[in-house]
Amino acid sequence: MALTPSTMPPLATSAPAFRLPEPLTGQAVSLADFASSPLLLVMFLSNHCPYVKHVRDSVSSCVKEYQPRGLAVVAINCNDVSRYPDDSPGKMVEEVRSAGYTFPYLFDESQETAKAYRAACTPDFFLFDRDRKLVYRGQLDDSRPGNGVPVTCADLRAALDAGLSGRPPLLRQRPSMGCGIKWKPGNAPDYR
Repeated sequence: MALTPSTMPPLATSAPAFRLPEPLTGQAVSLADFASSPLLLVMFLSNHCPYVKHVRDSVSSCVKEYQPRGLAVVAINCNDVSRYPDDSPGKMVEEVRSAGYTFPYLFDESQETAKAYRAACTPDFFLFDRDRKLVYRGQLDDSRPGNGVPVTCADLRAALDAGLSGRPPLLRQRPSMGCGIKWKPGNAPDYR
């Protein structure tokens, strides 16, 4: 498994707008739908990625714990489904049900939303404050498939606790690591 790090865009970057379909409901979901929430977690996930599979149950339970406290959550799959059919919208519906996701799981077929967020891997986590300014981007925790470290969501939990209590962003933010996003041929961004 080749490891791809997240891009770590600058803190205080504004959340890019999006409007994407949710395969489970057939409805479109947009950034504006989360306007009343004090914190918004945007995650880039995929169905087939072993790094996502390694953390998905913990991610699901972690966000369930924080949603009653005001956390809004949305996940986005942007992989090229022509080459990776396990990430197709139909399979996304199966994944939502299997993983017990309590948040919208959206499909970014054009991959433009992923580019706007500078997403590079799955999983990739972006946390925005009430003003939709980036306060955390980075890893869930130190666990990776096969490294023997338990999945605790420690880094993300620390960021969520800071954000919900109004404390400044964490100083220590380490890149997420995972499968590189499966860009369509000729569509891979140059994030330099």
